[in-house]
Amino acid sequence: MIARVQPSQLQGTITAAAGKSSMQRACAAGLLTKGNTTLLNPGKSNDDLAAIDVIRKLGASVQYDAEGNLLIRSEGVRPLDNEVNCGESGLGIRMFTPIAALSDQPITLNGSGSLLTRPMDFFDGILPQVGVKVNSNNGKLPLQIQGPLQPADITVDGSLSSQFLTGLLMAYGAAGAKNMTIHVTDLKSKPYIDLTLQVMKHFGWEVTHDNYRSFSFSGTTPALPDTSYAVEGDWSGAAFLLVAGAIAGPITVKGLNLQSTQADRAVLQALIDCGCSISIQDEQIHIGPMPLKAFHFNANDCPDLFPPLVALAAYCEGTTTIEGVNRLTHKESNRALTLQEEFGKLGIAVTLQDDLMLIKGGTGVKAAATHSHHDHRIAMACAVAALRADGEISIDQAEAINKSYPDFYDHLAHLGAGVRTE
Repeated sequence: MIARVQPSQLQGTITAAAGKSSMQRACAAGLLTKGNTTLLNPGKSNDDLAAIDVIRKLGASVQYDAEGNLLIRSEGVRPLDNEVNCGESGLGIRMFTPIAALSDQPITLNGSGSLLTRPMDFFDGILPQVGVKVNSNNGKLPLQIQGPLQPADITVDGSLSSQFLTGLLMAYGAAGAKNMTIHVTDLKSKPYIDLTLQVMKHFGWEVTHDNYRSFSFSGTTPALPDTSYAVEGDWSGAAFLLVAGAIAGPITVKGLNLQSTQADRAVLQALIDCGCSISIQDEQIHIGPMPLKAFHFNANDCPDLFPPLVALAAYCEGTTTIEGVNRLTHKESNRALTLQEEFGKLGIAVTLQDDLMLIKGGTGVKAAATHSHHDHRIAMACAVAALRADGEISIDQAEAINKSYPDFYDHLAHLGAGVRTE
C-alpha cells in the first residue's frame, strides 16, 4: 500500500489509541492469572492480536463482550498447541518465551517478518540456567523449548532490551518464586520495567527491586478470581500525534495518563524544549505550532521516540541532538540508518556520530517518495513530516502502521490532513 500525505493544517480533538505495551503485558497477566480477567479499552494492532492468539494457544479462553471489552478465562499455562507465533512483536517473543516455558510440554516459538532476523541468543544462555531445554536457529527464531521453568538466582544482561527481563519477571511471579533474585547488569528502558511491575502488582504479584540491579519475589500466588484492567492510551503512537500538532496544529489529544510509567511519555519534555505551544491538563493535551528551536534529548530509555522526534527536529531551527543511537540497531529496521536515508530524501541532513544523532532542521522539508522499510514508526514519521512539506510525500509499504497503530492515517485525516491510500 502507498499512502500519500499532503501539506495540511490540522485542528480538532483525537483520542489516543490503546497502548500495545500495556495491552500485551495485560494479556500475559490474564493468561497467568487463574480466573477471569476483563481488559477494558483493548488494543487491536497486529501486535495486540498476536498476543491474543498466543494466550489462546497457551490455554486461555478469549472473547469480546457487547461493550468491546476483552474477556480472558484461564487456569494458567496449559498449551493447546505445540507452536505459537508472535507475529512481528519483539515484546511478544521476548515476554512469552519464559512464560511458555512454565509448561513441561515442548513448544516452538516463531515469528514473522523482521522478527526472524532479530537476535534471540539471550535465551540460549539463560533458559538452561532455569531448567529449560532450548534450541534456537543459531541465536534466531524459531526457538524450541521444553520446561518447566524452575526459578533460580540468575544474572541477566539488560543492555539489549528490557523485554527479556519482563518475560522472566512474569514467569518467576507465576511460578511462585520465593527467596530468589534476578540480578541485572546495564538495564536499558527502565520505564518499561516499571510498567511490567505495575501490571504485575495490579494482578497480585509483588516484586521488589534494588535500584533495578536486582529483583526479588514474595512467593505469593494471587487469588483473584475476577480482575479488570484498563489498557492505557499509547504514548508511543500519541507521540506522532503530538508532534503533528506541534508542526501543523493546533490539536487536542485525549486519553493519555500523565502519571503513566510508559517510557515514551518523555516526549512531553522534548516538545516543551523545542518551544511549541503546549497546555498539559489531566484529561487532555492541547498543542500547536510556534517558532520551533533545536533541542537536546536523551532517548536511551525511550528509543521508540527517535522517529517522531526526527520529524519534529526537521522543523526546528538549528541542529537537534538525540542520544541513544545504539538502541536502534535491532528494531523493525536499523532505525538510525533508515531515518538517515528517508529524511535525506526529504532534504533533511541526519548525521550519526557515535551514540548521537544530529538533525539539521529548519531548512525546509521537500516533497519526495519514501519507503517505510516495513517499519511502522518510519511510516508514521514520514507522514507527520509531510504536514508542512513543500508538496506531497508518499510512503511505500505504508501498511506497516498496522503493527502498532492501524487507525493512524484515519486519525490524521480526522484532524484535517490530506491523506489517501492506494
